[in-house]
Amino acid sequence: MNNTNVLPDRGRLAALDVVRGIAIVGTLATNVWVFSHPWGLLGMLSAPVLSSESSAAATTQLALMALAQGKFLALLSLTFGVGLAIQHRSAVRQQRRWPGRYLWRAALLFVDGVVNYILIAEFDVLMGYAVTAAVVSFLLLTRPRAQRALIVVFGGIHLAVMSLLVLVLTVLPGADADLPLPSEPSPYADASFLGLAAFRLDNAAVFRAEPVLIGFLSLAMFLAGAALLRAGVFAAEGARLRRRLMIVGLCAAPVDLVLALSATSAGLLLERYVVAPVVALGILGLVVELCVRRGTGGWFARRATEIGRVALSAYLLQNLLGGALFYGWGFGLASTLAPWRVPVTVAAFLVITAVVAAAAHLWLRRFSAGPVEWLWRAAADLGTRPRRGGASATSSERTDRVPS
Repeated sequence: MNNTNVLPDRGRLAALDVVRGIAIVGTLATNVWVFSHPWGLLGMLSAPVLSSESSAAATTQLALMALAQGKFLALLSLTFGVGLAIQHRSAVRQQRRWPGRYLWRAALLFVDGVVNYILIAEFDVLMGYAVTAAVVSFLLLTRPRAQRALIVVFGGIHLAVMSLLVLVLTVLPGADADLPLPSEPSPYADASFLGLAAFRLDNAAVFRAEPVLIGFLSLAMFLAGAALLRAGVFAAEGARLRRRLMIVGLCAAPVDLVLALSATSAGLLLERYVVAPVVALGILGLVVELCVRRGTGGWFARRATEIGRVALSAYLLQNLLGGALFYGWGFGLASTLAPWRVPVTVAAFLVITAVVAAAAHLWLRRFSAGPVEWLWRAAADLGTRPRRGGASATSSERTDRVPS
């Protein structure tokens, strides 16, 4: 892996930063619709499309949601698996015990997720990622063949669970119908910042169901990311593998769109948790192929790289900005501009993305890591002895310890 377009910075996977940055922005493209719903995540689980929206607006919303729904969450899982595998390689090369202190880093990531969940966004992924990463860190000690078998096993279990849920939604009368929202005022419109935090704690059983539901999928995607790294997906000679990924993703994309436009609970379940991860594989292949062919020096690639380098900070910032725009403790756009939900949501996505990209660019002009990454790394290194001669970690080690 010596292509300078892919590895320009002393072994750093520049293409991985690009993919990670795109995944972070893509999660915003999914979550912004949660922010813009007057009832937040409860509303999206009950009735994603507002009853006041016209049929044209509803179709437009479903189509726009389909562009991001589930795909970038899966893409982020793949990149996390790649980063975890690189850290494991580094530990083996330097003869360090594995998983060793990585478990402490995973615990810190879980704490980050708890803070994000309580104070910022109830759809936090960091807690689930922390648990998955801790499990996968042990699975990486097994042989590659065993890991490939585990991908099939975990994927099969996940598919069986999803099939059972779809069967229940399809067979039981009324199970696929939209759920009524509470009659009282929405806390997302009326509650204070701390009041909304208390609301999240009161509804933790509902809001934390998704990480449990997709636990086996997350394990499979993490291991798949590690397997793709070993197979050379980021290498110049990995063109054949990337082409196969793109073909698989392209074949799944029309199915994904049809399921999204079905506007049924069963269809959306299949789209987000079954078909979208397959599309994510195609996105990974496409983005890396473009990085290999055209390099990572273009304007858009540089912006994605910057966001990828401060992925954890960017993720938290975009969620905080989404809450500030749409919730009652901020500008309250979710309730006041509900009749114009689609254009307002699209505009908010563009504005937040621009702010996050600008913040990442300006921050990295002076610092080598994002503020949350720096804090996380400082806590992760507590109690460690400095290396002989005071040498710090290599660039690739520092990058791949960032928990996104």
